[in-house]
Amino acid sequence: MKVLVAERIAESGVALLKEKFDVDVKTDLTPEQLVAEIPAYDALIVRSATRATREVIEAGKNLKVIGRAGVGVDNVDVDAATERGIIVCNAPTSNIVSAAEQTMALMLAIARKTPQANASMKQCKWERSKFTGSELYEKTLAIFGLGRIGSLVAERARAFGMNLIGYDPYISESRAAEMGITVYENVDDILPLADFITVHLPKTKETIGMFGPEQFAKMKDGVYLVNTARGGIYQMDALVEALKSGKVAGVGIDVYEVEPCTDSPLIEFDNAVLTPHLGASTAEAQDRAGEQIAEYVALGLEGRMVPTAVNVAPVPPEVMEKVGPYIDLAQDMGTMLAQLAHGGVEELDVMTVGALADLDTRIVRTAALKGLLTRATDEAVNFVNADYLAEQRGIRVTETKRAETHDYVSMLLLRASTPHGPVEIGAALIGKKDEPRIVTLFGYDLDFAPSKHMAFFRYPDRPGMIGKVGTILGGQSVNIGSMQVGRTEAGGQALMALTVDGPLDAALLERIRTEAVMDDAWYVQL
Repeated sequence: MKVLVAERIAESGVALLKEKFDVDVKTDLTPEQLVAEIPAYDALIVRSATRATREVIEAGKNLKVIGRAGVGVDNVDVDAATERGIIVCNAPTSNIVSAAEQTMALMLAIARKTPQANASMKQCKWERSKFTGSELYEKTLAIFGLGRIGSLVAERARAFGMNLIGYDPYISESRAAEMGITVYENVDDILPLADFITVHLPKTKETIGMFGPEQFAKMKDGVYLVNTARGGIYQMDALVEALKSGKVAGVGIDVYEVEPCTDSPLIEFDNAVLTPHLGASTAEAQDRAGEQIAEYVALGLEGRMVPTAVNVAPVPPEVMEKVGPYIDLAQDMGTMLAQLAHGGVEELDVMTVGALADLDTRIVRTAALKGLLTRATDEAVNFVNADYLAEQRGIRVTETKRAETHDYVSMLLLRASTPHGPVEIGAALIGKKDEPRIVTLFGYDLDFAPSKHMAFFRYPDRPGMIGKVGTILGGQSVNIGSMQVGRTEAGGQALMALTVDGPLDAALLERIRTEAVMDDAWYVQL
């Protein structure tokens, strides 16, 4: 097999490939030259400059793997590759050490005012008293996002003698405890405790702009902030005001909403240290990216599992015909489970019941993991790397099969162990159209179709509860699509399940929980 390396990667990576394949290194190819060259190759390796467009992919009649020597795959048409059964993989861990070290570098720089002191010295000044800084020792560091980079930052900050607290709804308390981190379930609870805050969160609707005026008001006076994750997590206007008022003593920023960034309002602040997205810019990270992508491309060409593949792995048609209808259902159930768990999942058991248990359901198990993990990481979770990512997050996954079933021909149950107790969801496909139904939740019998917006309330069974919830939602112009109530017995515990036409914000959910005296309340979005 032949491999085309279209951009420079580590020589050690090229050497690894040459042990097994014919390798050509041809850099600086024009798009037209790449289209002309690619038909002769089984694999293509790029960095960020070369674009693997649909035209390139369609010309690559023998292509089996496209490797991106780095994290993002924006320069690869993943859809076009998937249509042709081509594995697209990246090297997502190549820069995690560099990113963690950049975080520590910025933290030290803003605490000790190193860039400002350096600038002063180069103006031939000696202003020691002007640059009195702060120690990291015995200060409290709040880490938002405890994935790979956040974990490495914690490890390094612990060596500085810092007290570690964190927020990550998808990590278990036991896993956090292993890292010496006290985790909090609520952002508002953690903000007043932190002397330093660093964010390592994926770019989602929930995280972009998550620190605004209300959050800054809850922070300690003189807090230090760092962002090496994604631009826009701190709202810029609110950050500027916090710097002006002294609420924020210093900020270190490596990432921006729009890049390249040459005109930030932070430029005017001496206590803002700005770097041009240098998180992955070390020689070691660049070499590591080349070595890793060479390993993964080799795995793909050998027909083995590629743990960093970002597109769907092929499934045999005979398997897909029978289990395919359960894949989307399993993924939705996993997504629901992640939100119902109120914290990290420590163990997950995927149970198939009835006729489904007789089939090879590994793809269903993976789909459930994919749904569970999608909200927990900024990496692309797919049917190849879901197991790998679960292992990295310390989630123990099992698969159980049970032949007998009384109510349905087949059922799928997800059972999770969490710090707050077990969570169980059961579902089935109904009728000729295989319509999905949630049939059990937390042990309560239900029967409703999952929807984009859902709410669940657990409470002691008593008259008037449906009316109370309906009245509050109606007063807020929230339309109820369907409502189901399951209960253990009359006067026992009950679970109300609602589908609604739009999202419920946290304040409205808390109002219902308080005014209707609910034990638990959840909002779930698919």
